Amino acid sequence: MPSAVRGLREFRAPATEDEIADFETDVLSGFVLARASAGLVDSTIRNDVNRPELMRDWFGRPLWEMQPEDADTCFGKVLREAKPGTRTGRVAALTVLFVHFLELRHQVELQNLTGRVVECPLDEINRPRAAVDPQLRIPSTVEEIEVLFAGWREELATCRKFARTARNYAVARLTADVGLRINEARMLDLDDVRWELGRSGN
Repeated sequence: MPSAVRGLREFRAPATEDEIADFETDVLSGFVLARASAGLVDSTIRNDVNRPELMRDWFGRPLWEMQPEDADTCFGKVLREAKPGTRTGRVAALTVLFVHFLELRHQVELQNLTGRVVECPLDEINRPRAAVDPQLRIPSTVEEIEVLFAGWREELATCRKFARTARNYAVARLTADVGLRINEARMLDLDDVRWELGRSGN
């Protein structure tokens, strides 16, 4: 005899306000523990928690109740004039909370508790895009480079830690003259200096 199949979207009686508040606290604690388990540093975890908390304060209800229309209002009105980094930070935090935590770990439990199916309120229509201003990098002129190194050479006569300053000057000068990458320059030692090969010794 086939068993009855009940869809996730089928309505069930919601829990009490106290039960929902307790569950929301447990979910947040579990989220922090999960991010720590992933090896994230404390500052990243704080951002992952603080940003959704700010949105929770604005929304006034658990974030799993947020619908696309609520996200439209949040990012289209409340945060419309915010800096791009603020907007993209909130987007990333919401995505992590919903897609990588609530939907993966608590979707069925939330449906049983509240009668709601948790879904991220951000989609391809309303997801804010990062605004990146084009940055034009103009190389320094030969004259500007010479002024830099001339001042650096003068500092060698009066610096407190000569060996360290001389080392930094030599590496920077070599990088400027030869075109070494930073990673290549930091791996150099005295055995790599070959004066017989020319002025640059390489």
